[in-house]
Amino acid sequence: MKLIVGLGNPGDKYKLNRHNIGFLAVDYLIKEFNASKISSKFKGELYKSSDMLFLKPTTYMNLSGESVGAVKDFYKIDNEDIIVIHDDIDLAFGALKFKKGGGHGGHNGLKSIDSHIGKEYWRIRMGVGRPEKKEMVVNYVLSDFSQEELECISKHFPVIKEAVLNIQKAPSLYTKKGC
Repeated sequence: MKLIVGLGNPGDKYKLNRHNIGFLAVDYLIKEFNASKISSKFKGELYKSSDMLFLKPTTYMNLSGESVGAVKDFYKIDNEDIIVIHDDIDLAFGALKFKKGGGHGGHNGLKSIDSHIGKEYWRIRMGVGRPEKKEMVVNYVLSDFSQEELECISKHFPVIKEAVLNIQKAPSLYTKKGC
């Protein structure tokens, strides 16, 4: 069983925020894999399709680990089979990278997950770019994508679909530089 987690914040207010790129990607995967909602427990919305679970934590970003840890424990999923999709301000807008393990890079959602399950899980990092000034980061990641930006990132969703099926090959096969 694989667990694919999209990071984001719940609610319409955040739906198209840069910080919600993980939710957008998981919404795409839910449709592509014809997944059905199976639970609103585990502090998240959980969907299933054959041997894959898709999770959108409803804890807000900073507590995402509570949701991921609860699903991992209940379904007895190894970290090797967990894939977390998230925004990354250290990558150029539209860049896409895959890696296993590593640090959180200041990302509060990853910090929370690390504290609940450890660091050795797969990450799909989606570049959203960085604002000019450090003090602008919070407002930047909580701002909405433009229509052009949404079109750009949505081009990566089929690549992400392929990667979740073959994550061990993803770092060498699917890393993208941008739109």
